[in-house]
Amino acid sequence: MLSPFRGFRDLQSEMDRMMGEAFGRLPQRAGHAERAEWAPAIDAVTEAGNLVIRAELPGMKPEDVEVSFHEGVLTISGEHRQEEEKQDTRYLIRERRYGSFRRSMALPQGVDEGRIRASFNEGVLEVTVEGGASEVEQQPRRIEIER
Repeated sequence: MLSPFRGFRDLQSEMDRMMGEAFGRLPQRAGHAERAEWAPAIDAVTEAGNLVIRAELPGMKPEDVEVSFHEGVLTISGEHRQEEEKQDTRYLIRERRYGSFRRSMALPQGVDEGRIRASFNEGVLEVTVEGGASEVEQQPRRIEIER
């Protein structure tokens, strides 16, 4: 079964990724590791008749994240703020990602905004669409190719 969430990224992130692959990314400053854009890892599952979307947001607080729904599209956005650097700190390796992110995904047709709820626990955002699993789990339809 194909999922509508498979490999989904918002358009701006996808364009930035493709441009970075095509032309290479420039390091921010000499001696510092390159900082690529980041987006939280997302799982979309069906549980007990509901569509459940989980986003990994380690180190973030609920007030740093926004969940919105408009015209059938669910958007999770926010900003992972960088810690203040101490005067005597020198990085040997710097791999943690900071900055703004935005993930959007189309939900099944007919989803009612009132049936969407979100919770945040231990760095994981969970968005539940009550009753949304039935629309997602429809069997894919094979399209014949005309000859």
